[in-house]
Amino acid sequence: MKTLSDKFKYLNLVLLVVAQMALAFASNAWSSEPEPININTATAEQMAETLKGVGVKKANDIVEFRQAVGKITSDEQLTEVKGIGEKTVAQNKGLIKYE
Repeated sequence: MKTLSDKFKYLNLVLLVVAQMALAFASNAWSSEPEPININTATAEQMAETLKGVGVKKANDIVEFRQAVGKITSDEQLTEVKGIGEKTVAQNKGLIKYE
């Protein structure tokens, strides 16, 4: 027969495990990098939210550039967009896909 003390020990153990799982989930959610975006299909809003150093104005410039020249295929071509330099491209390495 389990005593009340044993039941509290079990309850504390369950609560501890649940709390650890919640903390692990929360730390992963807060620390994870954004998902990479396809520069050729992303909206200006998606680019502004995801890319470092790219606000709505620069994101709109990227959209206008790709509408004028077609598919962007490389980091080098992306730097042809006014306001997007090598530094911005380097800051976003791994966040930009060219598909």
